[in-house]
Amino acid sequence: VQLMESGGDSVQPGGSLELSCSASEYAINNLCLAWFRQAQGKGRQSVATICADATIAYADSVKGRFTISKDITKNTLTLQMSSLRFDDTATYYCAASARIKTVAPDSTPSHYAMDYWGKGTLVTVSY
Repeated sequence: VQLMESGGDSVQPGGSLELSCSASEYAINNLCLAWFRQAQGKGRQSVATICADATIAYADSVKGRFTISKDITKNTLTLQMSSLRFDDTATYYCAASARIKTVAPDSTPSHYAMDYWGKGTLVTVSY
């Protein structure tokens, strides 16, 4: 699976942004798909996950502000982000797992569980 993110940009606090991830060479409908992020000097953090069984999980820090969705017909994953804060600044990565089959709402997977990664797209929240 080849994953490619797009949509990263610089945005002011309180603003909105939409990230997209296109997948090629494999249909996404049987995978768990996720967004991770990594701020400078910090570890990679799970943001949101959506699995083939339609289960969804969000990190506590983004609940109510971010929405993950997928379009099987277009083989794409989307992350809608609103009410952005300074601490949302990070490189955002799209990831996929063939091993995970479901997620609980309050349990986002570790990056160790993901099998495929995009190269990332930078989101900067600043004035």
